[in-house]
Amino acid sequence: MKFSLASTLVVALAAQGTIASSWFGKPVYNKWHETELERWLSDHNIPYPKASDRKDLENLVKNNWNDKVVTPYSSWDAKSLQNYLTAKGQQAKKGTEQNTQSLAEQVKVFWTETEESANQAYGSVKDWIFDSWTDSQLKAFADKHGIPVPQPRERDSLLKAVRENYQSAANKLSETAQYPGDWLYESWSDSDLKSWLDERGFPAPQPSSRDKLIASIRRQSRLASLNAQSAYAAASSSAAAAQQSLSDALLDSWSDSQIKEWADKNGIKVPQGSKRNELLALARKHRARLYGDNVSASASSATASAASAYGAATSKAGNEYAQATNGFAGYTNWIKAQLGFPTGYQASASSVSATASKSASSVSSSISSASSSASSAASKSAQKGYDAAAESAKAATDRIKEEL
Repeated sequence: MKFSLASTLVVALAAQGTIASSWFGKPVYNKWHETELERWLSDHNIPYPKASDRKDLENLVKNNWNDKVVTPYSSWDAKSLQNYLTAKGQQAKKGTEQNTQSLAEQVKVFWTETEESANQAYGSVKDWIFDSWTDSQLKAFADKHGIPVPQPRERDSLLKAVRENYQSAANKLSETAQYPGDWLYESWSDSDLKSWLDERGFPAPQPSSRDKLIASIRRQSRLASLNAQSAYAAASSSAAAAQQSLSDALLDSWSDSQIKEWADKNGIKVPQGSKRNELLALARKHRARLYGDNVSASASSATASAASAYGAATSKAGNEYAQATNGFAGYTNWIKAQLGFPTGYQASASSVSATASKSASSVSSSISSASSSASSAASKSAQKGYDAAAESAKAATDRIKEEL
């Protein structure tokens, strides 16, 4: 059988269409139930005729999807736009503080949501919609739907159990789960709903009703999740930077022989004739082993003054690190501060980093100062103190996770 040029082109174009469909897929709302399409439109205050068929509803969602989900900031007021820039550690350009068009262009530079990411996100709501729930709210949801959660009921296990059983919980109630209805918040009190909005700076609908409160939360949950991810990333980055500075301070306080001893105990080969800068570089390369190292020993043989000096240094390390981590004890306070919520907190991503850096520098100075008057045994005691500081860092990270 022979093919004409025209038929060949038709086949080629059809193949390209198939490839494009497999690459980009269909919009997630194409798979939604009619009630979910109606719910989404109602949540975003988009009117639709009551007698609309599915195709009409889908087209309405399609026409408003980008403005409401992919680039919602295009309809924000000046205050919301400025708050978002502040959350990203930025300031509105001088003279544009009330210019929504200019502010929106500035926000666009830092906006992370795309059509693809939004499509993926709403294709699996369970992966993020619980991010902003408290532990007690997660526990109440699990209990209400008979979801077993391993003991102790820590946040990670709660989130895992709730997410894994989310679909089955919806199925038991014969409810939709892709763009969930009010059933998701049945275990929340009205005050819980209002508090969620208030704590994140989202205005509660007026007059308020339970349905309207839930609709507002449902509409804002994706943004709340993105803000949580951003805050957690900033906090984790600052914690990592501070912890690295602490380990640098510890290594700087060790003598060459102590570094060699530590390397030997951890099976790290040290080239003969290595100079101090080479020893430090080698130790930093394997710095992860510092946290599990057991080279710490009692300083009982050290002089009282040396032990006292190192005790003060390591105590200061713990205190300073705790002070640094208090600046990013969880996404909630950070987000409140960034978006101008009435909480009294004034931290920001940049100030968090500065605090951590300042504290790490203080720790480094304290340890270095103490090292000049301490013996080898006392130096090992300093490491023991450092281990405690590292444990404090881990605890701070755990607290961040709990807030998330």
